[in-house]
Amino acid sequence: MNKLTTMNIQDLVRENIKDLKAYSSARDEFQGLKGNMIFLDANENPFNNGINRYPDPQQNTVKGMLSEIKGVPTKNILLGNGSDEVLDLIFRAFCEPKKDNVITLPPTYGMYEVLANVNDIEVMKIELSADFQPKVDEILEKANNRTKLLFLCSPNNPTANSFGNEKIEQLIKEFNGIVVVDEAYVDFSEEESWLGKLESYPNLIVTQTLSKAYGMAGIRLGICYASEYVIAVLNKIKPPYNVNELTQQRASKILVYKEGLKKEINVILEERRRLISSLEDISFVKKIYPTDTNFILVRVDDANRRYDELIKHGIVVRNRSNQSLCDNCLRITVGTSNENRKLIYALKQL
Repeated sequence: MNKLTTMNIQDLVRENIKDLKAYSSARDEFQGLKGNMIFLDANENPFNNGINRYPDPQQNTVKGMLSEIKGVPTKNILLGNGSDEVLDLIFRAFCEPKKDNVITLPPTYGMYEVLANVNDIEVMKIELSADFQPKVDEILEKANNRTKLLFLCSPNNPTANSFGNEKIEQLIKEFNGIVVVDEAYVDFSEEESWLGKLESYPNLIVTQTLSKAYGMAGIRLGICYASEYVIAVLNKIKPPYNVNELTQQRASKILVYKEGLKKEINVILEERRRLISSLEDISFVKKIYPTDTNFILVRVDDANRRYDELIKHGIVVRNRSNQSLCDNCLRITVGTSNENRKLIYALKQL
């Protein structure tokens, strides 16, 4: 049974945030029918060009579509200017600068540490095991009464694997703070999302994005799913118009084409399989790690050399050798069929 209740979660929120009254924008205050109303309340330019009005501060249309797709009520959804804004809001809601700390599990997404540093929060790093899994006992042992957040990126970046469900569940149940499960790559995985567990675990936050599988990295739209209470807290501190009108419009158009999304994901997964098969024939590829994402982590003989050689062939991959447990590792995104063929051809010439 989960230790934390909604009442306990309230105790985790920073005192100044508890007492904070959110800014009320003009678009928040008027909730009536938009119809033929004349809007003279927000000091906007009155000449219509499609974007002269402020956007919906609660992004109700996009949230409604996500609610239908994901099966999560809109009251449990918050949208941000990319996942990075969502993560920053979580830090600002729960972590007291110079006092609290968070736990990250390197190698993992680097913005957790960056945002902690920006917010003056101590980072306790507990390296993943050799098979890229959380060390549950060590995490629970090192957490203290100032440890507010635990970040679990699953599937993980840059290792590409998913964490074991039993390990994640044990951490959610026994960690006395907020567990953030970052599911940026979940659409490429056979593992189920943790969205179905939100009602069971009040200390669970799930973040997702439209940047990866949905192909909308350019519009910067991150998604936070959590309990109604947590969403209410984050809504108090988010900027009133944090998701612009063009982003909302483009997201609404793309989210309609669910079948098209499935086709694209299937193509990427098939290309991933072919790419892995081809990489197995490259002599200097020493290991291909299991992947649940749209990228592949490979260990090579000399990552710096191979990276530079690929650059000369006009191909850019990511050298992850500076990350824990990733010595001589390259991270390769699955491209189009043509791009992948060019990659393999280049590798065979080296």
